[in-house]
Amino acid sequence: MSTPLNLHLNYSWDTARRDLVAGSTVAAIVVPEAMAYAFIAGVDPRFGLYSAIIVTLVASIFGSSNHLINGPTNAISLMVFGALASFDESFDAYQALFLLAIIVGVIQIVIGAFKLGDLTRYVSESVILGFIAGAGLLVGIGQVGNFVGAAKKGTGEQSALVQLWETLTKGGPFNPHAIGLGLGTIVVVLLLRRVIKRYKLPRMEMLLGLIIAASVAAYFGWSIPSASGKSIVAVAGKIPPALPSFHIPEINFHWISRLFTSAVAIAFLGLVEALAVAKSIATHTRQKLDYNRQCLAEGVSNLVGGFFQCLPGSGSLTRSSINYQAGAITRLSAFYSAIIVAVVVFLFGPYARFIPKTALAGLLFITAAHLIDWKRLGYAIRASRFDAILVFVTAFSAIFISVDESVLIGVGLSIILFVPRAAKLAMRELIVTNERVVRERLPEDERSASLLVYDLEGELFFGAAPELERYLEQIKEATIADNITYVVLRVRRARNPDVVAIEHLEHFLRDAEKRGVTVLLAGLLPNFEKILRNVRFQEWFPADRLFPEEGEKYSATLHAVRNAYALLRERAGESRQELSVAEREAIYYLV
Repeated sequence: MSTPLNLHLNYSWDTARRDLVAGSTVAAIVVPEAMAYAFIAGVDPRFGLYSAIIVTLVASIFGSSNHLINGPTNAISLMVFGALASFDESFDAYQALFLLAIIVGVIQIVIGAFKLGDLTRYVSESVILGFIAGAGLLVGIGQVGNFVGAAKKGTGEQSALVQLWETLTKGGPFNPHAIGLGLGTIVVVLLLRRVIKRYKLPRMEMLLGLIIAASVAAYFGWSIPSASGKSIVAVAGKIPPALPSFHIPEINFHWISRLFTSAVAIAFLGLVEALAVAKSIATHTRQKLDYNRQCLAEGVSNLVGGFFQCLPGSGSLTRSSINYQAGAITRLSAFYSAIIVAVVVFLFGPYARFIPKTALAGLLFITAAHLIDWKRLGYAIRASRFDAILVFVTAFSAIFISVDESVLIGVGLSIILFVPRAAKLAMRELIVTNERVVRERLPEDERSASLLVYDLEGELFFGAAPELERYLEQIKEATIADNITYVVLRVRRARNPDVVAIEHLEHFLRDAEKRGVTVLLAGLLPNFEKILRNVRFQEWFPADRLFPEEGEKYSATLHAVRNAYALLRERAGESRQELSVAEREAIYYLV
């Protein structure tokens, strides 16, 4: 059995160097992000930094992914803000924050301990896209007051739009110094990002932008308190030069009932977020992930974080991608990142009093704009009516109801829409026998040396995505093992595809094309054809590889098989002609 860190004795200096470089790069990103995410949650910036230390450190020890970076995230922080909205006093809100992290950790540990990690697959991708879209808008809305230098107005029970209106109309005059600093921060960060991308430099544009904004404010005296104790522009506040200390939060059972619904939503969203990021990177690294172990790691990190004054955290897409791109090899890169952040807090924490809130607001505007994946959002909306409904309902729920309940609303709606149609996905391999009969391949039948034929049956919705991915991977492995260049995939019995299934199919077809494998899709029903048109398959997938089902007397699969054999003859140097009438009549179905 492997140790939590799963390190081998051959951990070389070169691997350590690459992990350290990656960890340092991530630390440069996480310091400003952690402070900004604490602002989203409506709590002291130090709690975001503490989360970037403790949650990141613990998750790196117990996790499964070599590249996943845990800590405070945009979406989770926004849900924390909603959970704490009804707590007025700072002391109560902070104690509730730490208690919330503990409850979230316990829920995630239970999910991992009972090996229920697969339940996260029933949270539709469209729900997540809708939530992220709503969350991105809320992040921007929530920072307008800080950006223009107006005092925040409104109560936690009011919607974000009402609070924005109250802030803009009753928060006092706008501060031109704050607006100038905020705009300048955005411009500087975007320019630095272009330079860094062009010359492939370490990703430090957000940290540098924050330092420049703080330096400008300090130089002109805008962030220096006057005799009245106020500064021209509001600042982030002091961060004590100390590491997070052990703290047992106040246990109030009335609070537990108030926080439980939010904790469930945060726990599930955190697991979905972390597993999705880990999976996306594992597709490039080919690392085998243990999903239940990762669920346990998420839970343990949040549980421990709750006793060290941390925000609840999850896997960060931005920081994890940067960690991978910076050359990280093992989970020690996350460990190094946490240690570096701890050193920065200890040595430079007091200088946070020079950081203008409007600069952090500018960073969050940039983050919110990049948080929404517009391409995937459009893909989901175009794919089917059900996906579009899930996206819009979840997004509007986040904005007009509450950000934590929006995920639960989206999940509940997805169950109502999709589960009644659910059925286990199945795949069978077909063969063309010597007697020219197309039937299911039996164990004693030899596989064709030139053509593979498969039949998919079942509901192609997000809950069946793991089975679909596994079947498509089996087809890929079969083509590689037997050097097959032609595949007929029958989808006549594959029903109601959604955006997740279509994405898996698209990735499979594009990968096959790169490997020189021609895939013919046979038995396309009108609904399947419509969705392919909606997501613009026709722009890249050849039309002569699609064989729609056109009636009882016409077999699209047989037509696809005949075309595949004609292509094989052409490749062998023979003239490409349709099979003779006798040959065509001889091929028939028996399945």
